[in-house]
Amino acid sequence: MPDLSREGRLGRLVAGIDEVGRGPLAGPVVAAAVILDPENLPAELDGLNDSKMLNAEARRRYAVVIRRVARIGIGAASVDEIDRLNILQATMLAMVRAVAALGVVPDAALVDGNRAPKLACRVETLVGGDALSLSIAAASVVAKVIRDRAMASLARRYDRYGWERNAGYPTAEHRAALILHGITPHHRLSFAPVRAVLER
Repeated sequence: MPDLSREGRLGRLVAGIDEVGRGPLAGPVVAAAVILDPENLPAELDGLNDSKMLNAEARRRYAVVIRRVARIGIGAASVDEIDRLNILQATMLAMVRAVAALGVVPDAALVDGNRAPKLACRVETLVGGDALSLSIAAASVVAKVIRDRAMASLARRYDRYGWERNAGYPTAEHRAALILHGITPHHRLSFAPVRAVLER
């Protein structure tokens, strides 16, 4: 289970950073930066883990608790930015924005993965960090809940693509709807399945 042992080595204010939405064909990429207080960890956070290991209800429940006890920053990069910069650079931009939204400069940041954004603090990357670091796990949950809600909201306007179920990921349902109904302003034109529809 993730813990705060790595955070404890890095300083007092250590932000865990994770993103959600690199793989979808539609919608923004969203990043969260979360600073947890090791002296204020309520029992409700027991079992907190990588968002992919939790069901939607558990993620929502943990997100409520995290918002209550942690300092949180949220950042996003739009579809236009993804298409202009590429998904990796847009992800780094979303992470930079998330840290800026914290309102403080952390002593250090722990970033899930093997690529680090350029921040005004020490940065360490951690592959599989959302299953190792509690603050990264918290960031993964917060980012996932926020992005899923955004995609469900978009689904009310674009109800043919199943975004409330697939969050814009390239499921069979989403790919079939793309071919049948075409693209929306929220599709990533630089992604091959979307580009293929445009080129038909």
